[in-house]
Amino acid sequence: MASPSLPDPIGFEIALEKFVHMLKSQHRSSSTTVAYSGDLIQLKGYLEDRRITQATSVQTQHLEDFVAHLSTKGYTPKSVSRKINSLKTFFKFLHQSGLHSQNPSTPLTHPKFENPSPRILAPDEFKSLRDACRLDIRVCAIVELLLQTGMRISELANLNLDDIRKTELYIRPLENNAARTIPLNKTAATTIQNYLAIRPQTENTHLFVTKTGRPLLIRNIRTSIDRYFKKAGLKDVKVNDLRHTFIAYQLKNGVHPEVIHKHVGHRRISSTEKYLDFVKITATATSSKLLEL
Repeated sequence: MASPSLPDPIGFEIALEKFVHMLKSQHRSSSTTVAYSGDLIQLKGYLEDRRITQATSVQTQHLEDFVAHLSTKGYTPKSVSRKINSLKTFFKFLHQSGLHSQNPSTPLTHPKFENPSPRILAPDEFKSLRDACRLDIRVCAIVELLLQTGMRISELANLNLDDIRKTELYIRPLENNAARTIPLNKTAATTIQNYLAIRPQTENTHLFVTKTGRPLLIRNIRTSIDRYFKKAGLKDVKVNDLRHTFIAYQLKNGVHPEVIHKHVGHRRISSTEKYLDFVKITATATSSKLLEL
């Protein structure tokens, strides 16, 4: 009786191209695709140094040696764990696609680590941030939108002019995040109107644009806000902490997790509920109404 044929050898570069195509076809986020690709290119370089160029030649021992190598290079357990996720997703895909006779990543185990608590700004901190950027009308509007809605920075960069309504904000579908409509409070609406009054005249329909009328990219937004974090004297703060702050203060003031979960676009309510570990509930009368910060 003939033995089953083994998959044809496949180079790592081609296997990676097929994997990236699969991620894009599943509408995985661009940040996820970039992260996976970077981790796998790192693995590719490590294997090439050991004269392993075929993805189909990779065995569990090779991956275990790679993980041990990462630990000697100063990577934190959290970073190593993320890279193991990349390996597992990649080799699972190769095996399920019939490109590899086995899944060599199955025995890999994740190192233990603790997730740090989310950085939640105190009232005097976001007041200092507002004071620091109050003369920069564009950044002022950006900060208020992030702080008053909890939207993702990618969603903010994707806003168009016609997404802004009098009391609502339309969040367009982006990668694997669904579209939604969220309330726009008076503070955020006012800063947007102030910005629109000085926004450059351009055919570009993005809400936030550069002085030359081009869309303001995520990295531009992040750099601008980081500059005002420093000006406000805020340490160890990132742009995403404005989203953390919004969620935490809504929960703290008694807004129901189900309301916040839909508002910020969490796919699972458990992602919202985890913030309950970091806040003390102070009221319950506003369980269905979002509050201004």
